[in-house]
Amino acid sequence: MTLLVDSFWRATLYCLHPRVVLLSLLPLLIAAGGAGLLGWFFWEPGLDAVRDALASWSLVAAVLGWLDAVGAGGFRSVLAPLVVVALSVPVIVLVTLLLVATLMTPALTRLVAARRFPTLERRHGAGLWQGLAVSLGCTLLALLALIATLPLWLVPPLALVLPPLIWGWLGYRCFSFEVLADHADAAERRALVAEHRWPLWGIGIATGLLGAAPSLLWAASALALVFAPLLIVVSVWLYTLVFAFSALWFAHYALAALARRRAAAAASPAAAPPAVPTPLEQLPTP
Repeated sequence: MTLLVDSFWRATLYCLHPRVVLLSLLPLLIAAGGAGLLGWFFWEPGLDAVRDALASWSLVAAVLGWLDAVGAGGFRSVLAPLVVVALSVPVIVLVTLLLVATLMTPALTRLVAARRFPTLERRHGAGLWQGLAVSLGCTLLALLALIATLPLWLVPPLALVLPPLIWGWLGYRCFSFEVLADHADAAERRALVAEHRWPLWGIGIATGLLGAAPSLLWAASALALVFAPLLIVVSVWLYTLVFAFSALWFAHYALAALARRRAAAAASPAAAPPAVPTPLEQLPTP
């Protein structure tokens, strides 16, 4: 618990470092630029496709007819944009997390290592392509989990529990691998992740709950969809900061745990080698 709290406040302070702020701009430019281009070309076709799909569902048509009858017909005009935004936000989150994991996390880990653990040996247990493969594989599994549990989000308690659990697992798997890839060998990384699985998953869940904050921005501005391009940029920036904080938290925790593990291994007495008898000891006793 001490290690968890210590790494938390250190990560919080590191978020104010000018280098961290500058590093957060690259994922922001890529993700926000890509989302803006996709919105420019596919916003209207996406709305038309959603409207056609909703019109073909009898249940949705009945609900909309009831809303018209009670004087809430204005909801019909914002339903399709809300659906498009609701489907787009998880994709934006996943893309931002991937960008932070691949572009920011190695640099943030080097920053933490240089300032706190300058003597920690780098054993290069995994390369860039291995980290990218792990991130893509875990992101695909998380996306499938999101799609599979989407109907359960209609149950209010589960809607508050399932997304943080999925984001927490995804962050725990991606960031744990990335922050240990350069400094720990494969055996050390597996041992550390197994030994600290629950604290690492707790960090992932905590930052997953923080990741829900940008979504509240969309919910609060659902009726002001005219500001969607601006909200996309702001939400991507907020997601970038949340995931950067998550990477720093994982880096401080995992590198401190690795340093402690190596210090404990160095302090433990090594097995004494078998004694080699001297020539005098080899002589038979009279």
